[in-house]
Amino acid sequence: MGADSWLRQLTPVPGVEVPKPASRPVTVADAIERLGVGPVEWAIQVGAAMTAKVMAEIPNHQQGPEEFESLRMGPESSVIRALFWLSHEGEGLPAITPEALQGDMDFVRRGMRLDSVLRGIRLGHAVMTKAFLDSCSVLVPEKDRVGQMQLISEGLFKYIDEFSADMAESFLGERERWTVSAAAAKAETIRQILEGTRRDKAEASRDLGYDLSRQHIAMTLWFDPPRNGTDTPDLEAAAMEALARMDATKTLVMPVGGGKVWAWGSRTSFSSPPAAVDYPPPAVDIHMAVGCPARDVDGFRRSHREAEVAERTARTRHTSRAWATYYADVAIPSMLSADMSTARDLVTRELGPLALDTPNARDLRTTLLIYLEEESSPHAAAQRLFVSRNTVAYRVKRAGELLGYDVAQRRFELHTALVLADTFGSLVLLASM
Repeated sequence: MGADSWLRQLTPVPGVEVPKPASRPVTVADAIERLGVGPVEWAIQVGAAMTAKVMAEIPNHQQGPEEFESLRMGPESSVIRALFWLSHEGEGLPAITPEALQGDMDFVRRGMRLDSVLRGIRLGHAVMTKAFLDSCSVLVPEKDRVGQMQLISEGLFKYIDEFSADMAESFLGERERWTVSAAAAKAETIRQILEGTRRDKAEASRDLGYDLSRQHIAMTLWFDPPRNGTDTPDLEAAAMEALARMDATKTLVMPVGGGKVWAWGSRTSFSSPPAAVDYPPPAVDIHMAVGCPARDVDGFRRSHREAEVAERTARTRHTSRAWATYYADVAIPSMLSADMSTARDLVTRELGPLALDTPNARDLRTTLLIYLEEESSPHAAAQRLFVSRNTVAYRVKRAGELLGYDVAQRRFELHTALVLADTFGSLVLLASM
């Protein structure tokens, strides 16, 4: 039995999601024409598993869904190319793929080292080899199995050896080009400022073309759901528009890998708080997190840290609400959720039965939260909830009965738990039985 025959019988593992392809449409279409739909969907599954393994094992990759999607192009396309090699459908094709080469560009721009890239290739190869051998043990008759496994192991070793050499050569060439570019110099200056290793404010300002002595607002922008590829012009344009609406007179925008942008705007002094971004996003998948205004180099760093914290909170909120998230609005739940397990324990302890993730408990929590925000005024809470005053009074009384104490007691702890539940939903609530 030849590898060509059983490889064409590959199908996705039942019960495991087959994500949308990360590879170029032309790559996927060509693979389907050569091998069929089943093997290609199997390859997409394996590519996602390889990506997850690499991101889990190499800290430089642990950044977010944009980086996951950007990285996934390489492993996925390499599994497809390996299928070509093993089934003799890819005579003359190089081991390296255009998608992997694009990933090399992203690695260089994020400051990754070659040894991390090569280690990621080895980790991915281990996952891919196991997937091939596991499938061989199922699809190949026992009498042919040992021989086929040996052919697969030898073929994949030869493939990954050539792939690694091509990736290393591409990485080194791209790094050499990048390190002499103006963009790299600007990115390196920004990274040094954020890390606190660059303190020559006047020289750094000249290098960036951006006055670091003024007041700054920082923001991060990303796509959700993530877009395939590493282009970020839509995010850069969105950042420039938002900063203009906040009356920034100078701007600094830096792409940071696949589908992510950092940006700063400055002026002599911003209004407090600055004008909010209350217009529709340029595209429905664009999201933004904004730090508070802060002055000088320390303010440049602090506002950026706040934007990153606001982004983390925005990504974990159980409702999307607005496309722009301001640190000033989420500072308290952000700090309280730095350790989500501790936040979950607080919600469970303070809310008791009200911590259940059920519609009834949610209605009581929402009413109680607004009641406390309105200084215990049933009338004001009823107006915000669009219900009667008696309904508010009943729900507050019922909530107190379930809590086992008057809601006027432990007011701070209760309000904190309600804010966490409102912000993070099922992440901190108890599953209903």
